Amino acid sequence: METCIFCDIAAGTIAATFVYHDEDVIAFDDVAPQAPVHTLIVPRAHHEHLGDRVSDRLLGALFAAVPRVAEAKGIAHSGYRTIVNCGPDANQTVPHLHIHVLGGRPMAHGMVCFVDE
Repeated sequence: METCIFCDIAAGTIAATFVYHDEDVIAFDDVAPQAPVHTLIVPRAHHEHLGDRVSDRLLGALFAAVPRVAEAKGIAHSGYRTIVNCGPDANQTVPHLHIHVLGGRPMAHGMVCFVDE
């Protein structure tokens, strides 16, 4: 496997300010935010995507972190969107499982946008 930027962040090789962390996951703000709040929740262990033999326990830890991150970022009551991209057709740009937590402004209706061919 090539070097994984999220593994490096989890290991402390690349500096990041954690919004939330526990023994299983870390959360930090996206470097290219798509909303006023755009935080990534990442497992410390490398898994490429949801289909990469992720244990139920780890999936639970990832999703349990979502409301904690929303609270820490001040969007728990106003609302937020969570997104998990899996693979190239979903435009997953870093091949390490992660959950996007977006908020801080009203979102547009509709969740899916396809690239015109």
